[in-house]
Amino acid sequence: MATIQIRVDDDTKTAADALFRNLGLDTSTAVRMFLSASIANDGIPFAVKNRKPNADLLEAIQDTRDRHNLHGPYKTAEEAVAAMLDD
Repeated sequence: MATIQIRVDDDTKTAADALFRNLGLDTSTAVRMFLSASIANDGIPFAVKNRKPNADLLEAIQDTRDRHNLHGPYKTAEEAVAAMLDD
């Protein structure tokens, strides 16, 4: 039997352990399931893709580039927060 060692940050490990425990698995079993599913699917068993920004985000990006619909500048963070809450 082979051993695989991977490094992940502590928060990811803690969250994954909790998720798999709630599913009745330990993390090692979940990783073995992923590897088995990858082999069975002859690839990664889920879609791997870039997330595309939604229309609102694309509009906000374009507004920023066009310097349109911008607010501010603000003298304090409190002014900026107040302006956001007014919208």
